Amino acid sequence: MTTDTERALLDATPTDLLVGGQWRESASRRRFDVLDPATGETIATVADATPDDGADALAAADAAQRSWADTPPRTRGEVLRAAYELITERVDELALLMTLEMGKSLDESRAEIRYGAEFFRWFAEEAVRVSGRYSTAPAGGSRLLTMKQPVGPSLFITPWNFPLAMGTRKIGPAVAAGCTMVVKPAGLTPLSMLALGSVLRAAGLPDGVLNVVPTTSSSELVGPLLRDPRLRKLSFTGSTHVGRSLVEQSAPQVLRVSMELGGNAPFLVFDDADLDAAVDGAMLAKMRNIGEACTAANRFHVHESVADEFTSRLAERMSALTLGRGTEPDVDVGPLVSAAQRETVESLVADAVDAGARVVTGADRWGEAGHFYLPTVLGGVPLGARIMSEEVFGPVAPVTTFGTEDEALAQANDTEYGLVGYVYTRDLQRALRVCERLEVGMVGLNSGLVSNPAAPFGGVKSSGFGREGGEEGIEEYLETKYVAVNMT
Repeated sequence: MTTDTERALLDATPTDLLVGGQWRESASRRRFDVLDPATGETIATVADATPDDGADALAAADAAQRSWADTPPRTRGEVLRAAYELITERVDELALLMTLEMGKSLDESRAEIRYGAEFFRWFAEEAVRVSGRYSTAPAGGSRLLTMKQPVGPSLFITPWNFPLAMGTRKIGPAVAAGCTMVVKPAGLTPLSMLALGSVLRAAGLPDGVLNVVPTTSSSELVGPLLRDPRLRKLSFTGSTHVGRSLVEQSAPQVLRVSMELGGNAPFLVFDDADLDAAVDGAMLAKMRNIGEACTAANRFHVHESVADEFTSRLAERMSALTLGRGTEPDVDVGPLVSAAQRETVESLVADAVDAGARVVTGADRWGEAGHFYLPTVLGGVPLGARIMSEEVFGPVAPVTTFGTEDEALAQANDTEYGLVGYVYTRDLQRALRVCERLEVGMVGLNSGLVSNPAAPFGGVKSSGFGREGGEEGIEEYLETKYVAVNMT
């Protein structure tokens, strides 16, 4: 049950819409429940935005766009730096809030809060580095002047699995570039984004620059915004299915679009790999965020000579993890976010077993309350099993084998997705060959973690386009203007 400390935090968290710098009810006065996935208990009720609220939010962003674009870059950067400092001071309470609505352990939530805050620190420094160029035309007689300007009002649609960091990854570069924005957080986890809105207001972000409109009717709210000529940019993190639909809807307005979509990350372990390091990396790549991450290792391709040992070691580590409500001490694995998500995981495991995979550990529900699922390792998984082609988004590691480097690459690339891949080998030449030939946007080479605010995050193929983070991240929010200067 919710403790007094948790209740006090929840009572202090905004639960209304943030529009034009004001917290307000939705136009319909409707609200929706936010549940603790560990208990099923309602922990908050949040204002349920309507299309009219979305229109008001975009109007506020549009009204604030000119003055925010004209704000000195140093000032914009200082707002982000102040927000970074405030988040850092409030790590524990923001982590508790995240754990209550999403389920992950407090340690995992703290890690996300710190990771998310780093996007504000990084882009605070990038705000003053936006520059164009001045050059002489090759034929002489004129000069070529290019300048960078903010794209304009932007719509951000963020997912439930990293409810704060997926917001800061978009908000940071937008603020630095001089763009205003409307944010629609996931209905399962809106509280972290609402708390972030409060932080940014306290950091000095002007009214209307950031507007937050949670809703249970995403398509009804988003559709009109995508058709509104005042909107100039869409950034979405979520499933490929929804991403495709949003790309189609954005076409009539020819919006600038960034898509961070689904993944099916291969984890390759070659015969010369350091198995201790490979198992450590597998635990990180698989179990970060309970496996509910687009970067999670989705399928393990292991050389046939080391497959049994790797599978045994991984199962030993997975079976030793402690399950429980994320607020409890020493908990490693919290609940999945919803009953529907657990049912999806169960379906994929059942299909793999029916196809001939063997259960090494796990493969069952845990506990009487909440959406818990035991950390699971499956051995001998046939390549045709659904779990080898569909995103698991849960604590399940399916292991299959390969014999040659070419076979490993063929298996790894046999997917419509291309977000991230992981490679474990001590052969430098092989490492470079495999990294070059993997059809992904990111590679973890002897590393189970690729996410870094200073690096460009994004994929290829059906995993999307555009990059978040790094020097590339701010370019998504800038237009290039060319001026021809006659010198004769």
